[in-house]
Amino acid sequence: MNLVKVVALRELRSYFNSPIAYVFLLAFCGAALFTFFNLGAFFSRGVADLRGLFDAVPWLMLLLVPALTMRLWAEEEKQGTLETLLTLPVKDHELVLGKFLASWMLLGVALLLTLILPLMTASIGNLDWGPVVGGYLGAWLLGAAYLAVGQFVSATTENQILAFILALVVCLGMYGIGSDAFVGLFSDKTSSLFRAMGTGSRFASIARGVIDLRDLLYYVSLSGFFLFACVAALRTKRQV
Repeated sequence: MNLVKVVALRELRSYFNSPIAYVFLLAFCGAALFTFFNLGAFFSRGVADLRGLFDAVPWLMLLLVPALTMRLWAEEEKQGTLETLLTLPVKDHELVLGKFLASWMLLGVALLLTLILPLMTASIGNLDWGPVVGGYLGAWLLGAAYLAVGQFVSATTENQILAFILALVVCLGMYGIGSDAFVGLFSDKTSSLFRAMGTGSRFASIARGVIDLRDLLYYVSLSGFFLFACVAALRTKRQV
């Protein structure tokens, strides 16, 4: 775990030594505030909740997380530093976990910066903290799954733009498969299966304040699968 920590700290320094972290945090928080007060119509609805924020979270994750992960491995390969990195006395899974934890922590910082919204809402109304806790937990887990997807895609190409587009498409597909518009095309039994497979429908369940172990295991399993796939992709590069 010490080597994982070293890789994570290296990656975090890389984020904050460049505009990447600051642009990401500004974009995430700015979009969250805009959707909460404008698209969510917080003041006109007159209800003390965070629905305006959590309704937008899946879309914020879809657009911003691939932008955060597209450089993780693609940039290393493009700059020719991947070969050097793979020759270090660090195992592939330690590299993958370190990079994943760094990006997950940065996402956590972005979510923490939006805590001003529930605090403000609680100060002017009777806020139910159950859905708030569930919403933030669901957002962090949803982000973890998309970060794992993005890292895997980045490990398969040296083109950052292509990594962004592919990660966006994959994440959008995982979200859309559980959406009402898609599951409504099938019978009840089939639609229930697709809804259980969708990242968005799982998030919506947690955001209601209902923390089901099956939803937690779903996100952990999904993240683990794509992180394992990323390790496999790196091992393939090592053997080439």
